[in-house]
Amino acid sequence: MQSLVISIMGKDKPGIVDALAKCIYQHSGNWLGSSFAHMAGMFTGFVEVHVSADKKQPLIDALDSISDLSVQAVETNASATPHPTELSVEVMGNDKPGIVQELTSVLNQFNLNIVNFTSHCESAPNWGSLMFKATAVIAVPTEFDHDALQQALESLSNDLVVEIETKQ
Repeated sequence: MQSLVISIMGKDKPGIVDALAKCIYQHSGNWLGSSFAHMAGMFTGFVEVHVSADKKQPLIDALDSISDLSVQAVETNASATPHPTELSVEVMGNDKPGIVQELTSVLNQFNLNIVNFTSHCESAPNWGSLMFKATAVIAVPTEFDHDALQQALESLSNDLVVEIETKQ
């Protein structure tokens, strides 16, 4: 079996996930996992699929033929093992240009791998400004110093709230 990660993007409309699922099923693929999002009128996401070597290219060709979608498939190493420890880092503070770059720069300084990152802004009810909220799942070495990371992130701004938990 070949392991593929398929990325998709296109103008959002009903039936996109169903079209993907049907296509993968028709080519005897096994849908292992996925993550999808809707943003600014666009639909995007990733699907991990196992498919036999002889059906890999026909599956990719069929996915490419789905109208109004941009599709890219990359073969992966199915035997890759996850990092031993993952942390969930939740951050909240006043929004400002560059906040994501500041956060990811700190994570990079600690040589940490971002496994999953989500962020959004919402109106702060009492202040009239935007609040930035993000959650990052990061892979860390077993003996990682959580406190040093928390201090480094909190030092970015005096209004930044950071919570770090070990992911189960």
